[in-house]
Amino acid sequence: MAMSGGKDDGSPMMEMNTTPLIDVMLVLLIMFIITIPVATHAVNIDLPNPSAPPPDTVIKRDKNKVVIMPDSTILWNATPMDQGQLLGALQATMAIKPEPELQFQPDPQAPYDTTAKVLNIIKGSGVTAFGFVGNEQFSEFGKAPNAGKAQ
Repeated sequence: MAMSGGKDDGSPMMEMNTTPLIDVMLVLLIMFIITIPVATHAVNIDLPNPSAPPPDTVIKRDKNKVVIMPDSTILWNATPMDQGQLLGALQATMAIKPEPELQFQPDPQAPYDTTAKVLNIIKGSGVTAFGFVGNEQFSEFGKAPNAGKAQ
């Protein structure tokens, strides 16, 4: 069954058939999508050079805890250290077999920038036994961390 947009008197149809144009445009669009290079989502970060941890730093054989304070201080088992010393301590834990668990607990008011940098240092060090602790205080949105506890 043929379809006609013109009159029945046999006069030529005056509208252009756009179906072939749409087909060609779709083929071109698919070709362009295929030829676009895949974007890599890499964030290049300059990790600090490892330095020896402070002499009073205790590296436990079972688990170690990294805490980020609101003033951007990094605590390793309650000992303050900078990012280079943190990397040195992480490398020291990698030498212990079996690898000790690394617990990460940022303070709720800790700066995001410092927290992200420390997480990138931990990821770059190759630590595999890693876990977040203290998240239970945020189990209910909008509730104060210590609300509801008996004093």
